[in-house]
Amino acid sequence: MPDSPPSLDAVQLGAYFDLIEVTSLLRHAVEQQLREAGDLSYVQFQLLARLGDSPTGSHRMTDLADGVVYSRSGLTYQAGLLEKTGLVVRAPSADDERGITVTITDAGRALLARVLPGHIEVVKGLLFEPLSRDDVKALATLLAPVREHMRSTPPRSAAPRRRKDRG
Repeated sequence: MPDSPPSLDAVQLGAYFDLIEVTSLLRHAVEQQLREAGDLSYVQFQLLARLGDSPTGSHRMTDLADGVVYSRSGLTYQAGLLEKTGLVVRAPSADDERGITVTITDAGRALLARVLPGHIEVVKGLLFEPLSRDDVKALATLLAPVREHMRSTPPRSAAPRRRKDRG
């Protein structure tokens, strides 16, 4: 008798579909707000937000790709679009001859400051409004180990590159 295929029980299946639906609805609303407020894609916003949150305003491209779970080539394209509009600048990395560093410009910071309040309003209104403070803490507690588990075996586009020792 062959082994039965793996399956999810009704509770697992319901939780999975709820998570996918919530994520899709939230992302759609966030993307719409970012387009209207700043003509930004979701990935472009993520790039600007990560750069804006950095003390130096800079990150290596590979680190950005790993952080936003986006292909390196796709991220290069998105960074190029942001550079054309003066929101970031790209330059060779000082510590890795093959690497590229991306830095947010003053115009990038200004755009981020303009779109961020609406972004926060959408996230608070859709995700956090129906939850109590204890619910939000419980959600964070539940998602943290799942995130860490997923990050332990990330997709290739999100996996940190191995560096060769140049002895």
